[in-house]
Amino acid sequence: MAIRDTVKRAEQLVETSMKGNDASHDASHVWRVRDLALSLAREEGLSSNPDSMEIVELAALLHDVGDYKYLRDPSEEKLVENFLEEEGIAESKKIKILSIIKGMGFKDELAGVGNQEFPPEFGVVQDADRLDAIGAIEFFGLGIARCFTFGGNRNRVLHDPAIQPRLDLSKEHYMKKEEQTTVNHFHEKLLKLKDLMKTKAGLRRAEKRHKVMEEFLKQFYAEWDGEA
Repeated sequence: MAIRDTVKRAEQLVETSMKGNDASHDASHVWRVRDLALSLAREEGLSSNPDSMEIVELAALLHDVGDYKYLRDPSEEKLVENFLEEEGIAESKKIKILSIIKGMGFKDELAGVGNQEFPPEFGVVQDADRLDAIGAIEFFGLGIARCFTFGGNRNRVLHDPAIQPRLDLSKEHYMKKEEQTTVNHFHEKLLKLKDLMKTKAGLRRAEKRHKVMEEFLKQFYAEWDGEA
């Protein structure tokens, strides 16, 4: 019962701390990632270990709380750590949860952090978050919708043929947002995620969602050029 109470309070923290975020990184995104992570965890055989499932659920719920892209106050960087302390989460679990959250970003993969050995709980949570970035609901992918929502929130240019995608990115270059278009984000990040999946279950789903993005871009460029 205690863990379910902690989960409920984690859900409340998500709703309050992420209330002002745009729809690409709001509470609904977190609920989807949580559901995906638990589903992947079951497919990967983690359901036989209750501790692993608790780590997966809490890490998935808290992964975007205090996200650097949406910080309103420096104190928000400690929201997750403080929450886990207040909930009395065992030190070993707390370390795993914080480690998952700290290392799951794409920018960390560019810096080489993602190439290190990782626990299975990390793989399913990161894969779930990335699957939501390339998600597919019917033809117009949910991940595609999130990409354009985030781009609009950051006042990015939709597409400019004169601005080429930055294909060989470092962490530092990725975090610099000058001359970045929304469509280029597909080439700079989203189309790379399939090959960065950590679990077999995640890769199976990513392959389908990847095809949706490729079809979308094919149609987008044809319409942009007046050919469709």
